[in-house]
Amino acid sequence: MKETSVFASPANRATTKAQVPAYKNTKLTPEKRTRDLLARMTLEEKAAQMVCVWQQKAQTLIDEDGQFDHAKAKKAFKKGHGLGQVGRPSDAGKGLEARENAELTNAIQRFFLEESRLGIPVIFHEECLHGQAAVGGTSFSQPIGLGATFDPALVEALYTMTAAEARARGTHQALTPVVDVARDPRWGRVEETFGEDPFVAARMGIAAIRGFQGDARFQDKTRVIATLKHFAGHGQPESGMNCAPANVSERVLRETFLYPFEQAVKLGGAISVMASYNEIDGVPSHASKWLLRDILRKAWGFQGFVVSDYYAIWELGYRPDTHGHFVAKDKKESCVLAVRAGVNIELPEPDCYLHLVELVRKGVLQEAELDDLVGPMLLWKFRMGLFDDPYVDPEHAAAIVGCEAHQALALQAARETITLLKNDGNLLPLDPSGIKTIAVIGPNADRPLLGGYSGAPRHASTVLEGIRTHVGKSVKVLHSRGCGITQPGTWNQDEVLASDPVEDRKLIAEAVKTARKADVIVLAIGGNEQTSREAWSLQHMGDRTSLDLLGLQDDLVKALLALGKPIVALLFNGRPLSVRGLAETVPAILECWYLGQDTGTAVAEALFGDVNPGGKLPITIPRSVGHVPAFYNHKPSARRGYLFDEVSPLFAFGFGLSYTKFEFSAPRLSKATIARDGSTRVSVDVKNTGTRAGAEVVQLYIRDLVSSVTRPVKELKGFERIVLEPGEARTVTFEVTPDSLAFWDVNMRFTVEPGDFEVMTGNSSRDCDLQKVTLRVR
Repeated sequence: MKETSVFASPANRATTKAQVPAYKNTKLTPEKRTRDLLARMTLEEKAAQMVCVWQQKAQTLIDEDGQFDHAKAKKAFKKGHGLGQVGRPSDAGKGLEARENAELTNAIQRFFLEESRLGIPVIFHEECLHGQAAVGGTSFSQPIGLGATFDPALVEALYTMTAAEARARGTHQALTPVVDVARDPRWGRVEETFGEDPFVAARMGIAAIRGFQGDARFQDKTRVIATLKHFAGHGQPESGMNCAPANVSERVLRETFLYPFEQAVKLGGAISVMASYNEIDGVPSHASKWLLRDILRKAWGFQGFVVSDYYAIWELGYRPDTHGHFVAKDKKESCVLAVRAGVNIELPEPDCYLHLVELVRKGVLQEAELDDLVGPMLLWKFRMGLFDDPYVDPEHAAAIVGCEAHQALALQAARETITLLKNDGNLLPLDPSGIKTIAVIGPNADRPLLGGYSGAPRHASTVLEGIRTHVGKSVKVLHSRGCGITQPGTWNQDEVLASDPVEDRKLIAEAVKTARKADVIVLAIGGNEQTSREAWSLQHMGDRTSLDLLGLQDDLVKALLALGKPIVALLFNGRPLSVRGLAETVPAILECWYLGQDTGTAVAEALFGDVNPGGKLPITIPRSVGHVPAFYNHKPSARRGYLFDEVSPLFAFGFGLSYTKFEFSAPRLSKATIARDGSTRVSVDVKNTGTRAGAEVVQLYIRDLVSSVTRPVKELKGFERIVLEPGEARTVTFEVTPDSLAFWDVNMRFTVEPGDFEVMTGNSSRDCDLQKVTLRVR
């Protein structure tokens, strides 16, 4: 049975002038309207629905100021065939404010509705990784930071907010969330993920989808289509290098990398999926029928549409500025492979799919193959109401984008992201009444830090600004840059230049002079948007061979330590950094990742105790790059030990301290023995035994002790973030179902095997933080 046979087109239906075409009849179902429209479309019109324009907007749709240019549009689309999507209208010109953005999308939409033969609307897509990447958009923590919150409800609220802002500007589809499982910290795209654990990625991915799509009825123009990416295996590339092969077995692929996607499709109802750049077992994802048809559509029942990653269909052959897979000799063959695999639309520009019409006319492709791919995209245009009520209100866009309520939510995300890694002697929180002077030092002290795929929010506070605002005139705040990380540059800039060591030594000397005058030093170091980012071409790199601090940052740390003053280190980075020296010498460390537009405010609140850090590491911090891979859910034989070094991580997955203390009871099972298809509950009591209110993340891990194939030493199967007042206790209960215990056995069947399972609860993945009970499965 064809996955999309509902859209197979009968003979073209005639319509007299007196008749209203069925596809314009709002009383009919979207499915009936889709079938009628598809039957009326020419081959050229179907092919037009399978392409997009992005940077070509400048030549086809807009003038140099980012305004709609009717003359250009009339010339570029004079045949009236229409267009499938327009990419990132917000970046038109030099970037558009919300009102201008809404006006532009309205104008473009009106053109295609009124001046193409059938009046098929376009979909506008945008990048919405951590807020819409647009002028004025509310920017919150990077996904790696959201992973640290272990708070799906917060994630859903954040993406509900982003959907409202994006839809108000005319957007219909967000190229988010990223549910890749990040298993190699050398990879520059770690910051875009929720971390190294498939269960966390699934829970956060589902939350993001629900935020974006709501109930997927799209009746009030506040929701957008979510796009799962990158499907699949993208998070463990060979050598940690973006787009490199994913050298994993089918079992690992299914249990680790496909799991979040499956959950997001089945439970989250994701409407769109983006195929990944990489290959699996020699087959690039954009050419994989097994991945896009057999797994995604047939096995999982996916009814949405697959978009290509930018230029990835071209890369099935050879793209000189980056790489190629060489499974196609030219763009025509690339087109055929992608169509047969099931890629519905090519992003971001008309390229390989420009050959669709020719290939059908020559009999290489069948028109019915296009029908199957175009149908789902038309269906969702109907379901979103784009044929009937496609326009947005520019005044509403101006009012809602970046509003105070959204700013408050972004700040809450930043607060929950911050993770306390070390606090010797309870140095934190700082008591301003006992401090006369603070030295805020470091290359990240007075720099806006948003991370990749960011827009330009209305404000972006720095650490220095946040501390000065927080303490006011009660404490003197000094500042020195200390050293550089890279020479000034942006995430988009291709060339990255190392900081000048001669200049940095001068800056270190100046920082020491500044720090001598202070009672305490706040040191903001780590990475920046240039040192960890998507490597999208040979000229634009972002993956690394080292996880050490770049430049002379370690020298800066040593010079400040020599002063004998208390130091609080703030780490800002898009990937885990092997800060072994820092961890051994500096008494207090906060991992901040990227906190979004309210970085300074959130950091100051955490430093002075207005907020109690409650983040947990969503990814392991290894001792060195030589310890990679370092993920916690490894196989029993994988961490035997090293000569002359410790095998354990520097900081473990799930780890994070607090300004208060929590006491855990041993886990209790409602039933200690269950059938293979049975369920039980595990409960644990948690009490705040300290003097401050605080958040704790209760974590459930399970291990199959003896099995037909090797199983990880532990796997996260449940978590819950709770907030307790001093002296308050709460019982947290998790359901243990067959899905919690099942795996792909020696015969590649997804099953629960009888035997003993170790059930562990605690507040990190470290054995010393977990208590155990045995569950027997008959």
